[in-house]
Amino acid sequence: MSSASNIKRTLKSNTIFIALVAVMLLFQALIVATGNGSLFAPANITNLINQNAYVVVLATGMLLCILTGGNIDLSVGSIVAFVGAVGGTLIVNMHCNIYVSILLCLVVGILIGAWHGMWIAYIHIPPFIVTLAGMLLWRGAALLILKGLTIAPMPDNYLALFSSYIPTFSDEFWDADVDKALALTFAITMVIAAICCVVYVIVQIVKRASKVKKGYEVEPFALFIGKLVLLCAVILAVAALLGQDNGFPVVLIMVGVIVAAYSYYTQNTVPGRYLYALGGNAKAAKLSGVNTDKVMFFAYTNMGFLSAVAALICMARFNSAAPTAGTNYEMDAISSCFIGGASAYGGTGTVGGAVVGAIFMGVLNNGMSILGVDANWQKAVKGLVLLLAVLFDVMSKKKKSGK
Repeated sequence: MSSASNIKRTLKSNTIFIALVAVMLLFQALIVATGNGSLFAPANITNLINQNAYVVVLATGMLLCILTGGNIDLSVGSIVAFVGAVGGTLIVNMHCNIYVSILLCLVVGILIGAWHGMWIAYIHIPPFIVTLAGMLLWRGAALLILKGLTIAPMPDNYLALFSSYIPTFSDEFWDADVDKALALTFAITMVIAAICCVVYVIVQIVKRASKVKKGYEVEPFALFIGKLVLLCAVILAVAALLGQDNGFPVVLIMVGVIVAAYSYYTQNTVPGRYLYALGGNAKAAKLSGVNTDKVMFFAYTNMGFLSAVAALICMARFNSAAPTAGTNYEMDAISSCFIGGASAYGGTGTVGGAVVGAIFMGVLNNGMSILGVDANWQKAVKGLVLLLAVLFDVMSKKKKSGK
C-alpha cells in the first residue's frame, strides 16, 4: 500500500480526533479574543475532567449496547438518580459504612441492568420499549425514595474516594510552604504521566509484534511511532496542566481503569468480539454458535453496573443525591458514542472512539459556557453535531455499498 493511501486511511480513522483538536483550538482562539480566560487554563482542564467523568463511564457502557445492533439504553439517567437515592439514603440518612453502601449501590445497578436484560434478551421485547419503561420506572422510584427532596452533604470520607487528588497534602503542609507543595504536586503528577506513557508504549509494541507474528496487516512503522509520540505528548501536556492545579483527580484514574479494561475486553476477548458479531449480522452469529441472547443480556446488565458507577461519581461531584440527578445523561452517552464513530446500525465502534466523543461533547459544553452562549443555543448546537455524526455514518455505509 502506498504512503499516500496509508496517510489517507490514517486521517479517515482519526477524523473525530482531528475534529476535536480543531474545535479546541477554535474555542481557545474565541475565548482569548473575547477576554474570557483560556480553555487550557489548569483549573479549567481539571474542571473539564471532573464534569465529564460520568459521561465517559456511561458512554463506555452505551457503546456495548449500540454494538449489538444499534440498540440504546434510555434508562441510564434514571438509574443514576435511583442509585444515587439509594446511596444517599444509606450513607447520609442511615449512616451505613460507605464501603458497604458502595457495594450495595453497585449490586442495585447490576440487578436493574439484569432486569432490563431479561426482558430484552429472553422475552425479546425491543430495547427501546424496555429502557423507556425503565426511564419512567426508576425516575419515579427515585422520587419516592427521596420524597422529592435532596440529600446533602455527603460525608468527607466518601468525597475523598471520588473527589480527591493525587498527591494529597495536609492543609498544614500547604500553609507551611506553598511553593514546595506546588513543586511536589507538579513533579508527582508528571511522574505518574510518564509511567502511563511507558506502560502504553510497551502495550502497543507488544500488540503490534503479536499482529506481525500472526501475519496480520499493520500500519507503517513510521505512522505507528508517530501516533505513540503524539499520544504520549498529549498525556504529558495534560499532566503538566493538572500539575499546575491540584494534581491528578482520583476520578480520572478510575475512569482510565474502566476505559482500559473495556477496551481490552471488546478488542481482545472472544466474548467482546461477540458483541461486534451480533451487531454485524445477528442471524449469522447465532448460526455460528454464538449465544446471542446471552450477549444481549450481558450488554444491558453491564449498562446497569456502569450506571451505578456513574451515580457514585455524581454523588461525590455534586455532594448530594437529588431526584433531578441524571437528567438527559442518556443523551450525552448516546451522542458521545455516535460522534466517536459508533455505527447507528451496530457492529462498528470502539471504546476509545466513545471516549473521544465524550471529550468532544465536554469541550463543546465547556467552551460555549465560557463564551456565555445561551443554554438553548448550546442544545441546538449539540443536536446538530449529533445529526451530522450519524449522517456521516449513513453516507459512509452507502458509499461502501455502492448505493
